[in-house]
Amino acid sequence: MTEPTIYELSSIGRVGVLFPEPDVPLAEFPRDLLREDLPLPELAEVDVARHFTNLSTKNYSIDKGFYPLGSCTMKYNPKINEEMARLPGFAMTHPLQPADTVQGNLALMYQMQEFLKEISGFAGMSLEPSAGAQGEFTGVSIIRAYHQSRGDIKRKKILIPDSAHGTNPATSSMNGFEVVGVPSDARGNVDLEQLRKVCDDTVAGLMLTNPNTLGLFDENVVEVIKIVHQAGGLVYGDGANLNALLGIVRPGDLGFDIMHINLHKTFSTPHGGGGPGSGPVGVTRALVDFLPTPVVAITEPATEELPPLYGFVRPAHSIGRVKAFWGQFGMIVRAFTYIRMHGPDGLRKVSEYAVLNANYLMHILKDTYTLPYDRTCMHEFVIQGSWADAPGVRALDIAKRLMDYDFHPPTNYFPLIVHEALMIEPTETESKQTLDSFVDAMLKIAQEAHTNPELLHDAPHNTPVGRLDEVKAAKDLVLCCWIPESEDKLL
Repeated sequence: MTEPTIYELSSIGRVGVLFPEPDVPLAEFPRDLLREDLPLPELAEVDVARHFTNLSTKNYSIDKGFYPLGSCTMKYNPKINEEMARLPGFAMTHPLQPADTVQGNLALMYQMQEFLKEISGFAGMSLEPSAGAQGEFTGVSIIRAYHQSRGDIKRKKILIPDSAHGTNPATSSMNGFEVVGVPSDARGNVDLEQLRKVCDDTVAGLMLTNPNTLGLFDENVVEVIKIVHQAGGLVYGDGANLNALLGIVRPGDLGFDIMHINLHKTFSTPHGGGGPGSGPVGVTRALVDFLPTPVVAITEPATEELPPLYGFVRPAHSIGRVKAFWGQFGMIVRAFTYIRMHGPDGLRKVSEYAVLNANYLMHILKDTYTLPYDRTCMHEFVIQGSWADAPGVRALDIAKRLMDYDFHPPTNYFPLIVHEALMIEPTETESKQTLDSFVDAMLKIAQEAHTNPELLHDAPHNTPVGRLDEVKAAKDLVLCCWIPESEDKLL
């Protein structure tokens, strides 16, 4: 049954809020700012509270169930992180306050920069980018600025493997580069021979996701970086999958020049719904002067009597500001809390458990679903959601049917190099019991695909809304709300 709208619940004369008597002299409100024809709903407070609470229970969230979205790392967000971000000294400050009034905030940001440098192996770090995609844009902007500073303006190409994250081509194009694809080899690595063919003195850099979107660590990553460096290019590391490497390997030690880190993936800050995210960018010593401005630094060293004084500084050849103010501060506090709570040993266990959980699922499911790259995976893996002996069933049908088993679907149809792809990432926060329940659902769906495919075609059956026409929804957006009493008007 369709949930009634807030307007359908409205009843003339109901009041949900009582305003106090004014304590200032009344004044005439400008008539040209008033609307006579705005039929706002009339409801009691209890009606509003029940309506939106009821809607919230129909929504799926990480606090409600398992989110096996590959390459999205929808892990549980510890509530201690939220408590720390809401401390008055953090939540009630303003980014335009004088630096001497927010020394605690700046000290946390400085320590966070140092933590991320140590974790990733880079010499410099900017906390400013507000999402992974903006971190990518920042990193490629640094590549462009680096080559321009050396007068090397012929470098117009960015190389992108076919197993990279989908935002990489857009990032390169937005920076004015030509995108050149590099195929994968039979084991899911960057094809070294094909890479050598496209590496010349017009290459500005390579954007490498490692582990890649197949969930595989590139076995030739050091050689890949060497080939690009020999051609005079820089190597950008898409660090969205860093949660598979914590405490095990540092990308900076492998030879990467630049990398962004998704705090909303690796370090458990909230993810989804369009933000807020956070995508700090780390660079080698040769690129520190190109970081976005400003970065937090110790402007006056500590003395016997006083702690150090923190402030903002501008790198010498900065690419400029990439975001208003100083980054997503609340997300930085949450990630800082997560890192401090775990410590070095705990962070390594995060990756170990994430990799263990993914391999556990993969090894059970690969006997029923096709596994295109049969290798030990990292934090995620990709299977095919189709069978030759069930020709009418597609990955989308499997995803929709999973909703009837109370699981959020995995990522569909990405990466594009796998036919009918289902990308699954369990994260480290899920128990064996949850994983076993997910496996049971996947195996039952596989059986249904062969014995009752129409059950999958019509799924989901148990959700508040049935299967939607997703193509029509994308092409024919409806972003307004009709007012039932006056259908010729829109809100």
